[in-house]
Amino acid sequence: QVQLVESGGGLVQPGGSLRLSCAASGSISSINAMGWYRQAPGKQRELVAIISSGGSTNYADSVKGRFTISRDNAKNTVYLQMTTVKPEDTAVYYCNLHNYMGDYWGQGTQVTVSS
Repeated sequence: QVQLVESGGGLVQPGGSLRLSCAASGSISSINAMGWYRQAPGKQRELVAIISSGGSTNYADSVKGRFTISRDNAKNTVYLQMTTVKPEDTAVYYCNLHNYMGDYWGQGTQVTVSS
């Protein structure tokens, strides 16, 4: 079993920055991909960014150049640095870990971009 605990959400003004963290524990496996997804009210959950255990990354077009995903394999932690945030970035952000056993999700953290 895998547990994911997110932190770092909150209220931020447009143009501001925020950093999300997600710590994984349990039967993680050294080979995995970790990522961030988000779900806004009335919308489907969508991929924001993903990073492999080797460091390869992929981003949604809507966040390219503004968000950066990174990970610390020694701490089993993935980060999402959000900059130049926009009101449309408002959503619940979920951490995901994918390995050979399946997909695991965190409980979600709310990010609200508003003045």
